[in-house]
Amino acid sequence: MIPKKYLSVLLFLIFAFCQTSFAQQKNDPKFLTLERIFASSEFNQERQAPIQWIENGEAYITVASSTDGNELIRWESESGESSIFVPKEALRANGNFTEIESFSLSEDESKVLIFTNSSRVWRSNTKGDYWVYDLSTKKLSQLGKSFEPSSLMFAKFSTDNTFVAYVHKFNLFRENFATGEIKQLTTDGTDKIINGTFDWAYEEEFGKRDGFSWSPDGKLIAYWQIDAREIGTFYMINNIDSVYSQPIPLQYPKVGQTPSGAKIGLVNPETKEFDWVPIPGSETENYLPGMQWVNEDLMLIQQMNRKQNRLTVWSYQPSTKALKEIYVETEDTWVDLGYPDISANGWENNDLKIVDNGSAFLRMTENGKWRRIIKVDLASGDIQNVTSDSFDVASFGGLSQDSVYFIASPSNPTQRYLYSKKLDGAGENLRITPDTFSGVNTYDIAPNGHFAIHSHQSTSEVRTVRLVRLPSHEPLKILVTNGEYLKKRKSLALPEVKFTEVKTSEGVTLDARIVYPLEFDPSKKYPVLFHVYGEPWGATAVDTEIGLFDVMLAQKGYFIIDMDNRGTPTLKGSAWRKSIYRNIGKINAQDQGLAAKEILKLPYLDESRVAVWGWSGGGSMTLNLLFKFPEVYQTGMSVASVSNQLIYDNIYQERYMGLPQENMEDFVNGSPITYAKNLEGNLLLIHGTGDDNVHYQSAEMLINELIKHNKQFQIMPYPNRSHGIYEGEGTRLHLYTLLTNYLMRNTPLN
Repeated sequence: MIPKKYLSVLLFLIFAFCQTSFAQQKNDPKFLTLERIFASSEFNQERQAPIQWIENGEAYITVASSTDGNELIRWESESGESSIFVPKEALRANGNFTEIESFSLSEDESKVLIFTNSSRVWRSNTKGDYWVYDLSTKKLSQLGKSFEPSSLMFAKFSTDNTFVAYVHKFNLFRENFATGEIKQLTTDGTDKIINGTFDWAYEEEFGKRDGFSWSPDGKLIAYWQIDAREIGTFYMINNIDSVYSQPIPLQYPKVGQTPSGAKIGLVNPETKEFDWVPIPGSETENYLPGMQWVNEDLMLIQQMNRKQNRLTVWSYQPSTKALKEIYVETEDTWVDLGYPDISANGWENNDLKIVDNGSAFLRMTENGKWRRIIKVDLASGDIQNVTSDSFDVASFGGLSQDSVYFIASPSNPTQRYLYSKKLDGAGENLRITPDTFSGVNTYDIAPNGHFAIHSHQSTSEVRTVRLVRLPSHEPLKILVTNGEYLKKRKSLALPEVKFTEVKTSEGVTLDARIVYPLEFDPSKKYPVLFHVYGEPWGATAVDTEIGLFDVMLAQKGYFIIDMDNRGTPTLKGSAWRKSIYRNIGKINAQDQGLAAKEILKLPYLDESRVAVWGWSGGGSMTLNLLFKFPEVYQTGMSVASVSNQLIYDNIYQERYMGLPQENMEDFVNGSPITYAKNLEGNLLLIHGTGDDNVHYQSAEMLINELIKHNKQFQIMPYPNRSHGIYEGEGTRLHLYTLLTNYLMRNTPLN
């Protein structure tokens, strides 16, 4: 046994030896460095420009960028022929080219609405300037010219292409873009009475940003009004942009606090008369995450109770003011919304898919053992199964004339493939994705269901994008080959990646993705880095391209392991996903810790050199594992973590944990701060002080608890950085240098 007084010297010598070895790697182009990954453009990938389907999918439009401006290109879906839709010369205003950040077309596709000069609202750039380009007159005109720059939100055409409506300073406006006449439709908007858009919580947890829509005949505008007057203000502090600190106020409803009130209004843009839709129930004890028009006199409104375990779909007729309950779904845990992939972060669109000539809608439900698609008749409320198989539907894909496309992977939860099924539920599922595209496949399907933009990637193949014909999946055009990136990646010394399953001592089987160190020798012992997330908002053991940071660590000699515990959104059935209800921080940490014990029994994994790291929910998991399983993990790196569940937002935390007024012990028992006194290993805490999602308060609460118990640790605050910690020159390189150095110092290589 090595005497303790020599141990630190030995570790220093090992670290110094490793640094010499890595210095040699640094000059070898087969090996990655942090500078190559985070401070150069060497490994930039091609990105498919966003497309706008037109002519029901027979064509589409993309933005073509150049150093002297943008232009819109029209592509024929069938032939691949292209033509200039809007030339860049037409987008010159005041001597400058107008940059196209996003765009939309009028109903008759004769006018283009261009969004530019944007600024950030919470996570997305949703505030900016709007210009209208008329394809017939070739004229470009700016909307809201009398308002300050970069202050309009969510502009959209009326159906008759005469008007555009938009949000400005929490109020709705209508503008005649031919005459420039502006009419203010709501007048009570403030930073607390929010018309036509949403507060922080609705955007973050329901994906709601754009908060109004024209009726199909253009006679009404339906809009959300959010009442945030009772929401508490959380203050972030800016210490670096002035000699005096500046408070940054944020309306943020903490768990257990009363939510914002929400209601749906209808305004006549001609008369400015308005009505509120008489949705029953308290505005502050219910959420309204969905609202849409079916036709000019029929709307669908989705309402959820505060616990989010009851979803009601209402129909509403503005002409008669008739409100009708047509669908109710309840669960003992929570009800999911929308159509995004089970494993994807966030909501894509909460609108219900209207089918059968406007007489029914589709919904994905978890009632039962598996997630399935059902069809609900609008008149009767009758429910028909579209899919009813013994596997999960991961996400909605699109519609064709008589079929629905959906994403699933019946035999492998780590992958995704496109299937189709008749809308009446008849017949068998038809797999559309060819066997050659093993891995994860996503699709942007044209409105007519005849074409799709298909993206594919796997651990062994970089992302490629193509236009395909459906349902044959015949390739029509290669859009992204990532050829240069692929060439660069293939020039590297790449590690092997394998998938396996790990069964814990409690009988729970987890999917695991393992990145092996280069030149793996099973007779040797290797250090291990577990990367974790483990909450209902994402999966990690998926068949997608391995990030370059993991490649670099594997080149140095680390095993990198991702595992998905119970409660993660994998395709293992509803019971798997819903088992985490009121158990965040408990069963997910238990699964990860016990699975780590099992996999570390492999003879080539060194149980004395084990680290764990994660971000956000993964940061919380890192803390729980380090505190609860000190015999397994010697080192933890926690980024932007929730240390105390009682300080996170109410929509997310209450959805999965219930109300603290009713089950406080679950929040306490699931929070890492409760177990901070058990810290034995090395802990690195990283947090942005400008994090509006998981507040820096979380880090300081944990710091205080660790001090209380005389637990030594390291902390790195990033001034004014948000949850993603990317703002500011050099931030990403600094962050990953910090992580790498801490890992190598505390989980060294032999």
